[in-house]
Amino acid sequence: MHSSLNRIQSVFGFFTTVALVVSALAAVSVLFFPADEANASVQLKNVQVVKGRPHYYSTKREEYAQLRFDLDADLSPLFNWNTKQLFVYVYATYSSSDVPGSQVRVSESIIWDTIIPATPSPYSWEILKDKVIALLPASVSSDAVAAAKRNAKRHAKSKSAKSKSKKEALAPGVLRLRGQKGKYQISDITGRLAQRQNVTLHVGWNVQPWVGALMWAPGTGAVPRTGGTIVSSEPFDFPEVKDTKKAAAEKRAKEAEKVEKASV
Repeated sequence: MHSSLNRIQSVFGFFTTVALVVSALAAVSVLFFPADEANASVQLKNVQVVKGRPHYYSTKREEYAQLRFDLDADLSPLFNWNTKQLFVYVYATYSSSDVPGSQVRVSESIIWDTIIPATPSPYSWEILKDKVIALLPASVSSDAVAAAKRNAKRHAKSKSAKSKSKKEALAPGVLRLRGQKGKYQISDITGRLAQRQNVTLHVGWNVQPWVGALMWAPGTGAVPRTGGTIVSSEPFDFPEVKDTKKAAAEKRAKEAEKVEKASV
């Protein structure tokens, strides 16, 4: 007869084999659902080029661009049984050279991103934990219930804060942003960005599954790719450097003029 250790090893080996086969089937099954109905479009709202230190650790003053954009996206078809979360980002492509007639090379810079988690399923950890706590005796589950209540309160606060935000998604994967300010500025190794031409905004995403390969948006150049349609912005040019001192002086002059008119 086999020893207890041999039996444990056999059971563990069988369990890992079954888990591997099920994981492989789950990873392959999503390939039959390319999610061609996913779509996203982005349009420029405002752009300005400022000269200063784009980051607190910058050692010198340089030109950097700040952008605002409108984003409309319906990425709900990308969510399935194997989706853990979705990473969505907006990036700008522009010429990496400001010298006319030089070799044109395209640079890419991410200006905004967000992570959209998948909605909890009936078999997710949070829901199963609540069901297990409900089945425990009162003496055993009292501390667990108190901890669960504290977690529920924190979750309710975070949910209410998100509901107050205008940037909250209408549904998992649905984004409607108006005048969204970029999280990150665009800077260049040359330190100059003003009057760069043919700047375009694009939308990209990365589907992060529970098991399997990462799936990328079409047009990003990465593989494997998902289906879907992406509408990029119209090409535009970076404006001249904004004179912050002159703008501040003009603002003070306008305010003084309003005060003078009000006093009259």
